[in-house]
Amino acid sequence: MILVTGGLGMIGAHTARALADLGHQVVVTAHRRAEVPSFLAGRVTVEALDVTDRDAFLALAGRHEISGIVHLAGSIPGDDPVAYFRRDMAGLLNALDAARTRAVRRFAVASSIGVYIGRPEIPWHEELPLPAAHLPHLIVAFKKALEPVVTHALQGTGVQPVLLRIGSTWGPLMDPESPFNPIPPYISAVLRGEEPPPLHAGDGGDTCYAPDAGRAIALLMTAPSLRHDTYNVSSGRPFTYREVADALEAEARPGGGGAHPYLDISRLTEDTGFKPEFDIAAAVADYVAWRSANSR
Repeated sequence: MILVTGGLGMIGAHTARALADLGHQVVVTAHRRAEVPSFLAGRVTVEALDVTDRDAFLALAGRHEISGIVHLAGSIPGDDPVAYFRRDMAGLLNALDAARTRAVRRFAVASSIGVYIGRPEIPWHEELPLPAAHLPHLIVAFKKALEPVVTHALQGTGVQPVLLRIGSTWGPLMDPESPFNPIPPYISAVLRGEEPPPLHAGDGGDTCYAPDAGRAIALLMTAPSLRHDTYNVSSGRPFTYREVADALEAEARPGGGGAHPYLDISRLTEDTGFKPEFDIAAAVADYVAWRSANSR
């Protein structure tokens, strides 16, 4: 059985679905979100868990035959950055304790495309040294800091760390008015018959549709062997907002362009055989169909 913390969130739920599709038993944790998406109903075990509660975390891991952990649970920073770092670090350390105590095979954790900020090369690949750079958000700062914490915590334990440098992901279950990705708000406005927020046709960069991200993570958790500890998770190709607008038969503002960073997923493909199933047009069509029956 594979444990997915934050398993009712966007990436977690799609990871759980992909694992179930591959024939694995899955237990997902939920804290503030309790609604189980239709594509997971009856397919996974759902456990209520505050990941900052160490005793509860270890007790949950002890109730199930856990063979792997995907740690995706996280919070949104408030006004106090120290409180945010304390909360999410506590959750991470408890997940690591569970992985070590249960001697799981693999421990995957969400890092971020943002760790590469400051590198001029395009595309970004895993062999690039990470620069010391000013980071735009507390979440990115935490993701960058957790990578050495995880690898050192698991060194010599027999538990393989898998650092997931996840790209700009969107899709079903994302906040339709998300401040972190402009695609859902753009689509939401078009669906309401309103003028969408302005996006320059030539701008864009990295993107990954959530079902593809979940499948990539599931493949990394279940591959017979992995040659690395760090993997980019995304579509492996850049996109433009013109593609999004065209898929909706809408208009994007002229302008933009230039070189926009995106993730190289050669390592992911070589070690797992992953290839994205959704291009922009297919992702937009699938998302519109999902939103016709779901609020987010």
